[in-house]
Amino acid sequence: MMTTPLREKLTVPGGHEQILLHSCCAPCSGEIMEALLESGIAYTVFFYNPNIHPLKEYQIRKDENIAFAQKHGVPFVDADYDSEEWFTRAQGMEYEPERGIRCTMCFDMRLERTALYAHEHGFRVFATSLGISRWKDLQQIDGCGLRAAAHYPDLTYWNQNWRKKGGSARMIEISKREAFYQQEYCGCIYSLRDSNAQRRERGRPTIKIGTQFYGGAGEK
Repeated sequence: MMTTPLREKLTVPGGHEQILLHSCCAPCSGEIMEALLESGIAYTVFFYNPNIHPLKEYQIRKDENIAFAQKHGVPFVDADYDSEEWFTRAQGMEYEPERGIRCTMCFDMRLERTALYAHEHGFRVFATSLGISRWKDLQQIDGCGLRAAAHYPDLTYWNQNWRKKGGSARMIEISKREAFYQQEYCGCIYSLRDSNAQRRERGRPTIKIGTQFYGGAGEK
């Protein structure tokens, strides 16, 4: 039986003592949040995800992330849900594939806002939970993070590979332990559309929002 490797001791770039962590959801950020706490690193969770659609899905993901942060006594910043601006930026990209230019736009928008908040509130380093998922292109995400940080000379994007040394496995373990909501699509309306189209092609039922959880189904 394979065992998950122990977490490594984390050190914030530049020797800083705290970071701003952009979180996309509780399942993706759970391992990172616990790893930071285990390493004695102070941090604040920044939730800015205007891509998530519909509002019910957004609210479930946000509320779950808030509850997990409160459980660990971690400060949580609830940023604006400016979905109209996201749709404006996505115009012309409605039929781009996953990991394409629409995703780059989306990551840019979210990490630019994170970098701005970090700059305005005294954080010198920020990171994101987006890259822990193996469904995402890590290079694409890190490129967006580095571009966002480049706007501010006093700011660093921490491009830690959160997947390595068992990070991805622990992400699932924590999700099962906490019975987190199990998201069945990336988050945006176009991802939902395409995921449902693939399901119909395979004879599977379409996604039902708010019903699937790690460790079992059933609406909380």
